[in-house]
Amino acid sequence: MTSADLLNAGTKMDKKTVSKIADLAKIHIDDSQIDNIVNNLEKILDLVDEMNSVNTENIAPMSHPLNLKQGLRVDEVTENNLRDTFQKNSSSSENGYYKVPKIID
Repeated sequence: MTSADLLNAGTKMDKKTVSKIADLAKIHIDDSQIDNIVNNLEKILDLVDEMNSVNTENIAPMSHPLNLKQGLRVDEVTENNLRDTFQKNSSSSENGYYKVPKIID
């Protein structure tokens, strides 16, 4: 049974289910927190049920709720290549690369 099946079946969250999920996720939850977590998960599931009940049959999918387009800048070089100038200050560079100590054998 998938999570969608559970939602469609109207499954309600209870202490046993929260404890099982916490055990599967390897999360320790204090007994004093379980009631609050059950309440919060119930609210989330109610919201999901409400969203699933909305008819979206003739609605086109959107990538963003404001349907904005990203204005991209032109990809052009705006600075001179100063690699050779910078490497003159380095005592360990060769053929345009910086030489560094070997780290991995």
